[in-house]
Amino acid sequence: MTRIDAKFEDLRARGKKAFVSYVMAGDPDFDRSLEIVRGLPAAGVDIIELGLPFTDPMADGPTIQLAGQRALAAGMTLKRTLEMVRAFRKDDDTTPIVLMGYYNPIYSMGVEKFLTEAKDAGIDGLIVVDLPPEEDIELCLPAQDAGLNFIRLATPTTDDKRLPRVVQNTSGFVYYVSITGITGSAEANAADVSPEVKRIQKASGLPVIVGFGVNTPEKARAIAEVADGVVIGSAIVNRIANGDSPEDVLAFVKTLADGAHSA
Repeated sequence: MTRIDAKFEDLRARGKKAFVSYVMAGDPDFDRSLEIVRGLPAAGVDIIELGLPFTDPMADGPTIQLAGQRALAAGMTLKRTLEMVRAFRKDDDTTPIVLMGYYNPIYSMGVEKFLTEAKDAGIDGLIVVDLPPEEDIELCLPAQDAGLNFIRLATPTTDDKRLPRVVQNTSGFVYYVSITGITGSAEANAADVSPEVKRIQKASGLPVIVGFGVNTPEKARAIAEVADGVVIGSAIVNRIANGDSPEDVLAFVKTLADGAHSA
């Protein structure tokens, strides 16, 4: 059982929904980013999604793109991202970490080397947005063999014909993208999301976590009520972009976590 599976089991036993936070590794720099990541579990975060900075993040809106640019400018790399996870794991061996990014940096390192190092560092799952199920042999299947969850995105345009293919080799949870478009661009609506979540739960047999378009404690609660949990990224990254201190960022994260956990 992975840390992700164990976390959902624990949340189910307590009748709670999952709160997942996204931050970009190395934003605004290595030390402050690590301080924020280390503080996330105490702020109520159940699963940490750690963005891997990349030069061409096609699924992301301006907020996450700029975060990636700040991180890259501060010298962040895939290797440094794994160093950050190792540092986090010295104090926390239970909070799941999902690395979210694009295939290019992984391909550049070499899949086998990357999987060995990611597992060794303490990564639990991967979300690689530009690898469709047709490319499962590239990374998804080797990742599963290495003991990592491979988490897929489903969207409002993933119809019943496509859905079985999307969830076929997915594990851990399914990330439902609640809107069509890029991160940080629109707002999720619980009434629209609810039937989609049920459809994906039925097809996958996995928890469904909803992200994109959730940015307040109230919205976190509304979405968590109709799903297994909620992801918030851009709203948190905006605080970092505005120069908020790690303490202030974490205080804001806690309000979001409290919203999700009140569902």
